[in-house]
Amino acid sequence: MSERLAGLALLDALEQGRVRVAERGPDGAWTVHAWVKEEILAIFRASPLAESAAGTLTFVDKRDIGPRAFSLADRVRIVPGGSSVRRGAHLAPGVIVMPPAYVNVGAFVDEGSMVDSHALVGSCAQIGKRVHLSAGAQIGGVLEPAGARPVIIEDDAFVGGNTGFTRACSCAAARCSLRVWCSPRAPSSTTSPIVASCAALAPHPWRFPSAPWSCPGRGPRMESGLLRSSCTSRVR
Repeated sequence: MSERLAGLALLDALEQGRVRVAERGPDGAWTVHAWVKEEILAIFRASPLAESAAGTLTFVDKRDIGPRAFSLADRVRIVPGGSSVRRGAHLAPGVIVMPPAYVNVGAFVDEGSMVDSHALVGSCAQIGKRVHLSAGAQIGGVLEPAGARPVIIEDDAFVGGNTGFTRACSCAAARCSLRVWCSPRAPSSTTSPIVASCAALAPHPWRFPSAPWSCPGRGPRMESGLLRSSCTSRVR
């Protein structure tokens, strides 16, 4: 989209999926639209605090980025029980949100995906089609700096329970395995998104780039760059 939107017009376009923080090109490469993040940050700065209520519960938040409302026409299933989707988040038809879960501003959740209980889809995170975010999964938000790549979970990926992707990384499922690319600045620790991802799915070996990572009980990255299934079993 060539036109630069701002304010409520931007939030409307994000919710409708006409504008995205990041988009995948025909060659598979992702492009980050930094201006979208810049305008979201501008909304935060310009919007005053306001009170709101839901039954006996009261809240105080930025007036223009409160909870998003849904209708049957959206074809999104929001199961009762404490979930919240913030304004400026896109949930495509067929998405299911189990309670309690939270989807933040700028996030994009594509068709047929499941956001399970206690899961987080952070600000500007990009979730593909038919993705399953298991209970307790944490997909971190990357709103600042504006040019930074958000967390991206591509089509048909399965993210295991209580795992987390908290840094700028991209995860794609292919042929019953899970390939993960991560920022080379990722820390070599058990909270690295690399470690979180290796708990996810298949018994096949995992191949990573040269970014540092470690696996509980296994130490630093192996010379071959392969994280074998024995590591997967240790982090389940």
